[in-house]
Amino acid sequence: MKKHSIMVEQFEFVWTLISILFHLFHVLKKAVSMSLCSNPAAPPQSPLSWKLLAKSPAVGSKKSRNSLKAESLGLKELEEEEAPRRPKRRPAKIVIPPVGVGLGFGEGFNGKEEKSGMREMEVEGSVYSLASRTGTRHTMEDGYGVITDIHGDSKQALFGVFDGHGGRAAVDFVIEKLGKNIISSVEEVNEKEEGSLKLAIKAAYLKTNQEFLSQGVRSGSCAATVLLKNGELHVSNVGDCRVVMSRKGVADALTTDHRPGREDERIRIENLGGFVNCRNGVWRVQDSLAISRAIGDIDMKEWVISEPDTKTFHLNQDCEFLIMASDGLWDKVGNQEAVDMVIKQRNWLQSCRDLVEMSCSRGNRDDITVMVVDLRSFSC
Repeated sequence: MKKHSIMVEQFEFVWTLISILFHLFHVLKKAVSMSLCSNPAAPPQSPLSWKLLAKSPAVGSKKSRNSLKAESLGLKELEEEEAPRRPKRRPAKIVIPPVGVGLGFGEGFNGKEEKSGMREMEVEGSVYSLASRTGTRHTMEDGYGVITDIHGDSKQALFGVFDGHGGRAAVDFVIEKLGKNIISSVEEVNEKEEGSLKLAIKAAYLKTNQEFLSQGVRSGSCAATVLLKNGELHVSNVGDCRVVMSRKGVADALTTDHRPGREDERIRIENLGGFVNCRNGVWRVQDSLAISRAIGDIDMKEWVISEPDTKTFHLNQDCEFLIMASDGLWDKVGNQEAVDMVIKQRNWLQSCRDLVEMSCSRGNRDDITVMVVDLRSFSC
């Protein structure tokens, strides 16, 4: 009897153990089934597919499902999806100026564009067009100015291109003051006296310089301006902004760059007690500034003067258009080459764009501003 009781107990133990194992089997089977439903079996993956799966944060997540969906597209689609998208290039800011700007130059780049990421600008007026692009600096240091219909006369206008250095302070001041000073100074002279307009423009440049220096700011700006009045061009410049005119398709440089390597500029600086040297192929004043005339530059004013060279030209049927630009263009593109580009395009704004692109494609990393002025609109 005792032996029979022991056998019953053993049988109950074995049966209990079998029941537990059977229960565990069902639990495991259910868990495996749930796992397979959330992540169904798939054929062997390519290395690229594994790469996608490896990026999934968790099985069954939205990102994981997207990756699995991508696998069904095939290798080519996966590669296209994996390839980084190039950032879209922000289009240039287009400015349509009003007719008759008044007696002050337009602002051009004013600092707001840099804050918003804008690094290009285009302007299209009735008698001129302009394209401008920021170089590798964080801040655009070029500027421009246009005054049309001076005192209601459509044949009178003033155009300017400016190239700042050491920040925007000087170029902003020149944009604000130089145009007003030129027009005001010209109005005060007797135009019948020979050379009176030339002296008036010189006085305006010097006044603008003195007003800026009184602020005690260390900054400078090159400038080139063209005053159209009574069928004549009065072209002035300090520094290396340049004005080139097309005469029946032939380039005619109306300004000469003020650089320390020019013999007359070097002699002038040395006679004033300064020195000029060449470093890395660039001539500099006091081993620093690469131009010999500018508005501002308070620390070098003893040698870097603000007196402009001014020349007068009579307009005739041979005078087609002007190209006014900062050295960002002229350091890479020749005078005749620039004229040929404008003639070929015959669209002022597009030609400005093309000249900017040409200079940049040749390695220019500086700020660049190009303006084309239609002279036929001012012929008497």
